Amino acid sequence: MMLDILLDAFLDTARLVPFLFVTYLAMEALERAAGDKTAAAIERAGHAGPFVGALLGAFPQCGFSAAAATLYAGRVVTVGTLIAVFLATSDEMIPIMIAERVDPVLIAKIVGVKVVVGMVMGFAIDAVVRIVRRSASEPLQIHELCEAEHCHCEEGEGVLISALRHTLQVTLFIFLVSLALTAFVETVGEEALSTFLVSNPELSVVASAVVGLIPNCAASVVITELYLDGSLGFGACMAGLLVSAGIGLLVLFRTNRRPRENAAIVVLLLAIGVAWGLLFTALGVTL
Repeated sequence: MMLDILLDAFLDTARLVPFLFVTYLAMEALERAAGDKTAAAIERAGHAGPFVGALLGAFPQCGFSAAAATLYAGRVVTVGTLIAVFLATSDEMIPIMIAERVDPVLIAKIVGVKVVVGMVMGFAIDAVVRIVRRSASEPLQIHELCEAEHCHCEEGEGVLISALRHTLQVTLFIFLVSLALTAFVETVGEEALSTFLVSNPELSVVASAVVGLIPNCAASVVITELYLDGSLGFGACMAGLLVSAGIGLLVLFRTNRRPRENAAIVVLLLAIGVAWGLLFTALGVTL
């Protein structure tokens, strides 16, 4: 059993390494080349961030959510863009549905709903932030991110080595947390998670959203399977799948050294998932 837990944690972490490395490589290059014009260009592009972020988040697995969390920690993208990516992220939903031979049209509809919700909420959040701060973006903080990681990027290291150092540091953290979470899921069992969701029909929307927050692929697997076998309604299913940002949440807590801000983002993500789930349930939406 321990060997299976180690293998699962290793595989969950390994598939994210390319995304993390490419992200850090781009950020290192940006940090060394960014002048006022580059920063201004990124700030202008940030207004369309939720649109692009939601589209990228729709790709299977949770690699883009991890990349978005890292970019947000460096303030390369806005909080609205981060939320848009998280909401659109499908984690294991698409592979499970394909394996279950679900109608491609249904898969496209569910992914479309997640993308639209991600865009709507991302733009709305950035608009609120812009009103409060008079700007939805903040100055780039890639340098501060480097200092927090103690990577010594300015001590003659090349971009490639610095990006690799960042990637290894974050990968180790993700592996250790994934190991603990996988052990928990294996001990409790996916069946127990399923029972928790099905045995609370009146609170299924909230329960599904809470389970969806678990940064482990088991969460999206359980929610998807319960929806496909009819045990979970569409509203409850969407509440859980909308918040299933996968490893992205772990990367956020590892790279963004603002615990209160991270907690607020998690609470906001949960509230959005529950609100949309309740709305779909109240309107009787089914797919």
